[in-house]
Formats: sequence, structure tokens, C-alpha cells
Amino acid sequence: MTEAIVVLTNCPDAACADALAALLVERRLAACVNILAPCRSVYRWQDKTETAAEVPLLIKTTPVRYAELEAAIRENHPYELPEIIAVPVMRGLPGYLDWVAAETAPLPDNDDDAGSTAS
Repeated sequence: MTEAIVVLTNCPDAACADALAALLVERRLAACVNILAPCRSVYRWQDKTETAAEVPLLIKTTPVRYAELEAAIRENHPYELPEIIAVPVMRGLPGYLDWVAAETAPLPDNDDDAGSTAS
């Protein structure tokens, strides 16, 4: 079975979530990004308890693409320290997991290291 991970992050608003999701899919760093309904987050930041409205993202990718995905989120996210958490997929529909791998595989003409292919 193909390996997959789900990466979690939150954006401050829908426009940020839409732009980040589109960027990740266009760059083939994610096969799919679910933009969830806004939520309220309560957290501790710089010795204060804070609350904020946020838009959660569920990003489906592979472990091979994680480093590039993390870098793209950090580069394009407005937060000083964005939440970026990767959760392994223990089981899944094989066809879906194969699709995730195929959609996140680097295109062959990108560079010599991009020779990985979907299973």
C-alpha cells in the first residue's frame, strides 16, 4: 500500500486558506486540501492566553513531499509560527492512496531527483 500523510494547518481566514490550498495542489505538494469550516482556537502565545477564529486545512500528501510542503507553508503563511503537524495514514482505500501518490509525484522534467513515480 502507498504511504500517505495528512498535514494539518490553520489559516486566519478563508482567503488565506484558498490561496494556500491552491498553491499546494498546483505545485503537486498535495493531492487534495480540505478547507474546513471556521473554528475558534484557544492557545497560549508569548505568555498570554489568546483566542482566534481560524480556518483548518487537511492536506493529503506523501512523506516524500513533506519537506517541500512544509517549506511552502512556512514561506506563504502569514503566521510567525504556523501549526504544521503531519499525521501518518495507517490504512486507507488503496486506490485513493495510489491517487495521492500519483498527484504528488514530481513531474519527470523537473530535475534528476524527481524520478519518483506513483505506485
